[in-house]
Amino acid sequence: MEHTEQPRRPHGKRADLQLTVSEPAELMAFLIAKLPHKNRNNIKSLLRNKQILIDGKVYTQFNHPLQPEQVVTVAANRAPETSQYRGLTLLYEDPDIIVINKQAGLLSMATAKERDRTAYGILSDYVKKENPKNKIFIIHRLDRETSGVMMFARSENVQQLMQESWNATTKQRTYVALVEGVPKPPAGTITSYLRESKALIVYSSQNPDNGQLSVTNYRVSKAANGYALVELELETGRKNQIRVHMNDIGHPIAGDVKYGAQTDPIGRLGLHAETLAFTHPITGEVMRFDAPIPKTFLSVVKERGQE
Repeated sequence: MEHTEQPRRPHGKRADLQLTVSEPAELMAFLIAKLPHKNRNNIKSLLRNKQILIDGKVYTQFNHPLQPEQVVTVAANRAPETSQYRGLTLLYEDPDIIVINKQAGLLSMATAKERDRTAYGILSDYVKKENPKNKIFIIHRLDRETSGVMMFARSENVQQLMQESWNATTKQRTYVALVEGVPKPPAGTITSYLRESKALIVYSSQNPDNGQLSVTNYRVSKAANGYALVELELETGRKNQIRVHMNDIGHPIAGDVKYGAQTDPIGRLGLHAETLAFTHPITGEVMRFDAPIPKTFLSVVKERGQE
């Protein structure tokens, strides 16, 4: 198979490289074979920087299946930054789903009491620009003050598919919390039954008849200055689950007055949805999206004297 380059080289820049697929393969294996001068990490960087296109569309999943006659383009230059709107960044979209990085302070969707600007409203306006009949559907929520990865469906069918199989479909949900104090032991599992009061406060119980089973795995990744950065893997996705569970073990999330916090070092709730990995409801492809830990979290647990 021959490498064919795009003919145009604007302003002397390197040209994009175009490679035609001759037999079924996974994207990473194909690129390693066709780009012998690049190692696996180089190729991962190309994927992360959105420099790999298949038939003109950006793909970032290293294990994406390729079919004969498809054209893989290795772009010479990084793609422009993902589309940003006030309160969110678009990470990914296809005909079925939209994935965003939501900023703290933005509601996921409107409630009876709160009609402020919402992630749902911003994305609804966005898809209607393409076609006024387009709609979006919420799959899961993040609290207003929680930032990070969040996903929406572009049809009611996809919404139902994702919600009905959420636990089986979701491969990874990792959150990062900035908590008061340092949990001991530094890793563990918190299990309780959660229920919500009429005052909208979620309570923890050890009585199986008194709420929904809720399981949170935690691991301290860094600690300094009376705070810890904790990675959390959810086995269940109940409302306020992480916030209640961290308070249960005596280490409430910084800034979380509702659930026991005494301090507010970063001026917001110290909770961030870092990673969401799931099986695509239509294509069956395993997808993963990451939103970097906010720098304000890291600044609190930076040891004195560090650069």
